[in-house]
Amino acid sequence: MREPRPSTDIFGLMAEFDSPERLVECVWAARRGGFRAFDAYSPFPVEGLTEAIGFDENTVPWLTLMGGVAGAASGYGLQLWTNYAYPIEIGGRPIYAWQSFMLITFELTVLFAVLFAIFGMLLLNRLPRLHHPVFDVADFHLASSDKFFLVLFSNDARFHPDRTRRFLEGLDPVRIDIVEHTEEPE
Repeated sequence: MREPRPSTDIFGLMAEFDSPERLVECVWAARRGGFRAFDAYSPFPVEGLTEAIGFDENTVPWLTLMGGVAGAASGYGLQLWTNYAYPIEIGGRPIYAWQSFMLITFELTVLFAVLFAIFGMLLLNRLPRLHHPVFDVADFHLASSDKFFLVLFSNDARFHPDRTRRFLEGLDPVRIDIVEHTEEPE
């Protein structure tokens, strides 16, 4: 669901719907119609919408796991290396005592897992993004109160302004708007 580059004036076409059920139905219709570059906007979580969009929910947990493994390996490895590189013999204590390494290993596991999850989520959501072309559509602010929107991006292989508009009209939306590329405000 990559967003289009500003090579054309049209960012996409946006259809407005008045119920969450209609939005989910229309997202499924868009997928059946062959569209792959689209997004949906809703004022609250809608059951079935993430599946309809094809959002892969397994990415952030895998990033979190990778961060946890990296944190555990770095914490444990650093302590192990330090004890062998700079040995201090105190009272017959062994150079390698794994029990004493567990606290720092656990702490770095949690730290790296949380950092990977946060930054992974930000990157996957393309945040921070201070301006988006859909913000320029007149009534898009209603997406945070009581309206539901579907945007078909212009970089989709099936996108053609006239045919896509006819496709959206066949979904019986409240209205259809053209989303144009805009420059980000400075």
